[in-house]
Formats: sequence, C-alpha cells, structure tokens
Amino acid sequence: MKALNNGGELIKSPLCVKISALLFLSIAFFYLGKHWSDAGFHNQLVFFSTSTSTSSVSLSPNFNLSFDVSSLINSSSSSPADSPKSGDLAPPLALPPPPPPPQPAVKKFGIVDENGRMTDDFEVGEYDPNLVENLGNVTDSDVEDGGGLEARVRVSKFPVCPESMREYIPCMDNEEAIKKLNSTERGEKFERHCPEKGKELNCLVPAPKNYTTPIPWPKSRDEVWYYNVPHTRLVEDKGGQNWITRDKDKFKFPGGGTQFIHGADQYLDQMSQMIPEIAFGNHTRVVLDVGCGVASFGAYLMSRNVLTLSIAPKDVHENQIQFALERGVPAMVAAFTTRRLPYPSQAFDMIHCSRCRINWTRDDGILLLEVNRMLRAGGYFAWAAQPVYKHEAILEEQWTEMVNLTTCLCWELVKKEGYIAIWQKPLNNSCYLGREAGVTPPLCDTNDDPDDVWYTNLKPCIARLPENGAGSNVPSWPERLSSPPERLQSIQIDAYISRKELFKAESKYWEEIIKGYIRGWHWNTMKVRNVLDMRASYGGFAAALINNNIDCWVLNVVPTSGPNTLPVIYDRGLIGVMHDWCEPFDTYPRTYDLLHASGLFEIERKRCNVSSIMLEMDRMLRPGGRVYIRDTISVVEELLEIAKAMGWRAAVHDTAEGPHASYRILRCDKDLVRR
Repeated sequence: MKALNNGGELIKSPLCVKISALLFLSIAFFYLGKHWSDAGFHNQLVFFSTSTSTSSVSLSPNFNLSFDVSSLINSSSSSPADSPKSGDLAPPLALPPPPPPPQPAVKKFGIVDENGRMTDDFEVGEYDPNLVENLGNVTDSDVEDGGGLEARVRVSKFPVCPESMREYIPCMDNEEAIKKLNSTERGEKFERHCPEKGKELNCLVPAPKNYTTPIPWPKSRDEVWYYNVPHTRLVEDKGGQNWITRDKDKFKFPGGGTQFIHGADQYLDQMSQMIPEIAFGNHTRVVLDVGCGVASFGAYLMSRNVLTLSIAPKDVHENQIQFALERGVPAMVAAFTTRRLPYPSQAFDMIHCSRCRINWTRDDGILLLEVNRMLRAGGYFAWAAQPVYKHEAILEEQWTEMVNLTTCLCWELVKKEGYIAIWQKPLNNSCYLGREAGVTPPLCDTNDDPDDVWYTNLKPCIARLPENGAGSNVPSWPERLSSPPERLQSIQIDAYISRKELFKAESKYWEEIIKGYIRGWHWNTMKVRNVLDMRASYGGFAAALINNNIDCWVLNVVPTSGPNTLPVIYDRGLIGVMHDWCEPFDTYPRTYDLLHASGLFEIERKRCNVSSIMLEMDRMLRPGGRVYIRDTISVVEELLEIAKAMGWRAAVHDTAEGPHASYRILRCDKDLVRR
C-alpha cells in the first residue's frame, strides 16, 4: 500500500507531468500534420521520406514552390470538426508523389534557327479545319460583340455626304487650294492638293442612285452598268473613235482607241510583229499606259499575261479612270506635271503613249526624262501620235525634236511603222558616259535617289542605272514572281545577308495564309477583281493570290512610313505605288472589291488619324466589297467600333496562331445598300 502511494506520488511529480505534456504535444502535432497532408492541400507539409535508399535524396514536392503557412493555419483553425480525435489511429504514411513528367519539346515557329541564322523552313501554325470552316458563318451576334473583344471607345455613327460628293477625290477636288496656285501652266492643278487639317473627309461618300453589283470579270471588260458610272461625256466626245457606246442600261467598250480604232488586239499584234523581242507576257510583263482613255489597251493586254497600269489626269474626260476601274482594269489618277510620279525607277518593261496629249519635248524634255527614270533598262517606249506619220510642217518639226531628244537620252529608234514609233532604252550607263562634254541633259548626281518619289520635283537629268545591272536582268515571267531580285540589296533595312531568306519567308508565310483563307472563307469562289493591299512589303500577298489562281489584280501600296520596297515589287512582275496613309488616295470612290491591311494601323496610328484612314477605305470600297485587317488586339478593338459606326458588318476572328496570339483578324463587309 505504501508502494502504491509512492507510485502515485511519482506520477504527480513535476518531472512526470512535464514528460507527459511533451509526449502529448508531439503526438498532437504529428496527427495534425498528417491530416493536412492527406486532406489534399496544394501546398503539403512533408516531414520525412520513407525511402530506404542511401544513394539518393528524397525531395519534397513543395521544392521550388511558395506557400503561405499562415493562411493554412487560419483555414485549419476555423474548422474544428476536422481536428484529429484522441481515439483516432494514425493512417499509414503516404509515399512522396512521383517526379513530374518531362516537359514536351518546344515547337519552334519563325524564320530564325537555333544558331540565329535565317531560314525559310518554318511553320505558320496548326490548322484546325473545324475552327476555320466556321469562320465563314458569322452571325449578327458576332458583329455586335466583336468576337469577345470589349470596346474601349464608342464611335458615333458617321453621316452620309451630300450627293454632290458622289465622285469626290479629296486631293484632286480641293478647289480652294487650286484657286491659290500661282501657275497652272505645267498642269499644277492636276497634282495632289490635299485638304488642310480639320477639313478632311468626315462623312460617307454616297453611291449613285440605282447602283448595283458590278458585272464580273471578264465580261466587265466589254460592258458595265450605266448607273454605276452615270456619265455620258466620253460617249459624246469619243463615240466615233470606237472607245465607248451606250446601250440602254449599259456602257459597252468595242475595244478601240483614237490611234487603234480597229481594236486593241490588232494594234497589239502589229507591235509584236514590229519587234518580236517585246514578247508580251514573257519578256514584257509590266506596262504603263499614259493617257489611257477607258484603258482598252491595258484591258486587252490582260489576256496576254501582261499587267498594265493605266493612268490619266482628272481632266475634261474626268471619268476615264473610273470607267477603267469599273471594267476591272488597273488604273490610277495621275499626270505628268512638275513632280515625279509615285512609281520607282526601272518599274515598267514598256511605257505606252497613244495620243496622250503630252508635249514630251517641253522644258528641255523633262517629262521624257521622267519616262526614262521609270522605264526599265532595255525597256521600250511606244509612241503613237500624229508627228510619227503626218507630214505637216509643224508636225515634222515636232518629230525632229523628239528624235533629237531621244538620241541625247541614248535611246535607239528600233522601229517606225505606220503611226507607231518604238524606242529602246540602253542596258547600262556606257552610252551616257561616252557622250561629249556639255551634252544635255546631264547624268544625275551620284547621290540622287531615283526611287525617292513622294512629293519630289522632276529633275532635269538622266537617272543613272546601277553599275551591277540590277533591274535590267530580271528573269522572264512567270519565273520572276518567285525569284529574289538583286534590288533587294538596295532597300534601306537592317538585314543584309539574310534579305533573300526574308523574301522567301514572306512569300511562304502569305502562301499559307491565303490557303487558309481559301479553306475557311472560300476566297477561291469570291467574286473579287480589284484588290488593294495597303501595306504590301515585298508583294507576297499579291503573289500568293496569283499562285492560288484567284482571278484578280492587286495594287500594292508601300507606305512612306516604312522601307521603300517598290523596286522589288516591280521586279517580281507586280504593280504598286508609294503612298502616305495620313492623306487620301488618288482613286475614285467605289473602285476596289477587296481592301487588305496587315499590320498597317499599329504603325500608322502613331502619326495618322485612324478614323480618317477608315473613312478613306469606305470611300474606295465598292458597295458589297470586303475588308480584311490583321492587326494587334488593341488596334482591332478600336477599328471594330469605327467599322460599325460606318455601317459595315464586322466580326473579329483569331489568327491561325490561336486565341492567345497578340493579333486578330477584323473581317468587314460593306452592304450594297447602307443600313
């Protein structure tokens, strides 16, 4: 009994109480930690490893992870029901989770390999047929919500312009600026005179009453709807020269011209017989037709695989360019005045003037010097005019002046037959350098840039040809479309060695994009003829349309805000123009079926009014036409609101890179009748 009392006293001793308390706390913390680990918390507490291996170290699955212990304790203490009970048995210890699987190999996209070298072996992205096929099925809900984009800004609906502005070309119809000109003797009134800041176009140019969907190509070559271009002045002035006639609700084009009243085909056959080396569609691919009339010359060259840019001023025959574009023929409003035309040096394989009413020998031949600048080395100048074949004294004097001037330019008169004379430009500078001292016109200075064309005055000198022959040795068509031209090296960009790789990569990129558009949006069935690429780079978009047999032509615009790639575009057998998108474009309203802009607005919004560019696009776009814009998400958000304010049906789509890419596609349709 005494022993028991001693035992009780031992249990009650301070030492025994401390040991019991420590043991109880240890068990409690063990069960508490085990409970947290088994409960599946993201950040588990691991106390030890059951591995018996001595050759490895067990790592906690929390390695390199961060967690907030205080939040775990707070959440645990707020749930007393989850605390372990004294009677519970400890569950078996869990083994550490297996190590995570290795990360999949990164799939590379782009045109730079692992060594930093340029390569054309790259992928545009995965193609999901289910996704792309659905892109063509845009509903009204897609239009309203913008494909999931949240608009940052709301744009008020734009008003419709007065009927008097139906044919408005902002930089050609600025009567206020034209009245202030000191002189119009050299055609200054036909130059660009754009509205001042604050007086830009701020409304939607209306279509004529009864406007309807244009007749598709190739039928449009021969006839167009009267109500789409309701002007009869040319019928009255030129009907007897086989230019144009009116037949009820249509204009018809017999294919004639002032100097080829029997038809353009017969005229082209005569030129081919005169000089077989011209070889239309092979050696001669790109042509400039000056003073084009209704562009029958260019229209009939289309069937010979020749791309002709037809130009004329907005003069007394003010709608000739509008008729050309309505027919589906490449054309621009432009004139030989006091400034360089917005085309590069050595652009055209042939330049043609048939009764174009230009005095080529005035001011010491400065206008023919501009022709010489644009004419490719070895190219042809064809002149069909009265001085060629009439023997009146004044006309014979004009012919003599023309022969003397072309001789000073080192042009060779290859053939004169009937009412056509054809000269050929030399292939290099040797003739120029071999002339006697003091012969005029002189060669231009070596620091003169013949491709500097934006608001640049004409120069009374002969543009030098590159010493390496660049521009004169392009391959024949169609090989030149895909061949990197030598003038790639003259473009002012950072890359030098990799330029050909960049050229090939851009071509491959647009080839894949267009194939995707064909699969998803059925571009091969769209009735588009006149296309404007608003930021063309090397012309890869236009080349891809040709390679995919889409029957259209593309005017490639090179913005002044970027490098001048126009020489490359023309060397490929394509056409283009230099332009500043902060200003209106030189074309009539309703002239393009499709406007394409890739990456344009992200660059131009830093210096231009984006709304003004969009209003200009609406002016140029035919009712029923389409717009495709590829740009950054923030830009597309803004453009979507402007498009809806102009009455376009607009929807936003992901690019082939998927929903997480930084770019989107804004796809718009302009209704035949404004909503």
